[in-house]
Amino acid sequence: MKEAPFDPGFTQQLTSKLRRSINPDGSFNVHRRGVRNVDVYKGLINTSWPKFICIVLASFLVTNLVFAGIYLAVGIEHLKGTEMESTPNPYASAFFFSVHTLTTVGYGSVYPDGIATNVVSSLEAMTGLLGFALATGLLYGRFSRPTARILFTKSMVVAPYQDGAALMFRIANLRSNVLMEIEATMMLMTVEDTSASAKRSYTLLSLERHKIYFLPLTWTVVHPIDDASPLRGKTPADLAKMQAEVLILIKAFDDTFSQTVHARYSYPFDEIVWGAKFPQAFEVDPAGDVVLHLDHLSDTVPAGVQTLRT
Repeated sequence: MKEAPFDPGFTQQLTSKLRRSINPDGSFNVHRRGVRNVDVYKGLINTSWPKFICIVLASFLVTNLVFAGIYLAVGIEHLKGTEMESTPNPYASAFFFSVHTLTTVGYGSVYPDGIATNVVSSLEAMTGLLGFALATGLLYGRFSRPTARILFTKSMVVAPYQDGAALMFRIANLRSNVLMEIEATMMLMTVEDTSASAKRSYTLLSLERHKIYFLPLTWTVVHPIDDASPLRGKTPADLAKMQAEVLILIKAFDDTFSQTVHARYSYPFDEIVWGAKFPQAFEVDPAGDVVLHLDHLSDTVPAGVQTLRT
């Protein structure tokens, strides 16, 4: 049987021009449509912190507004103690009574009277217990989930390397935790035009060093452009014509959670800077400590490479 061509999982059948395959946040540039399979738990676990906090606060506010309306519908006179309050707004009184009930604070200055009001307050108390338990579980899941916060340079560079040139990018750990056994995989994705059709092809790029033991500073991942490299003899115009994109996969062992974590990134052809190199992003201070400047990770300086032709 004929050996199947190498495909990392992004298919060879995409012939149209893509903005990029992997977004800067590590997600794939794929939008699912049609049948919806909504997973609320994973959605809340994976969403950003600002959005998660807004969802929790909005849920808390809406729940209290709804129960405040129910108390008004039952009758504000059944909330004993509200007649003694200084606020002339009965909805405000019902709202804050709802807050006290939902959070199970129960200051006692206002209390329900009558079967209907007690039933509503009991249901609200149960809603509060279940809701806060769910919010606590989501918070624990977000904090306990091992994730990699790898900072990638904004662009790759084609820089001098030994007697030739190399394609490079560098990474650093945004967190202060210890990452060990860090491995890098680099793939070149191109579009091949033939007389019949166009198809995407993927080629694994060999690395100067595919693994390091720990990442306290930066790691410059280097693909030497030698005779075996698919980039040999290519120019920026060639890469643009092939819609070239370099796909990156980083795998590491998180010493804090004792679990393996992953990070993804990609560099389209227009994010490759030719004739540049990365300057050192760390220094030793007068006290003898190493200082890493993460805000200078993507800095580049000119180098003497403009073409890969021999």
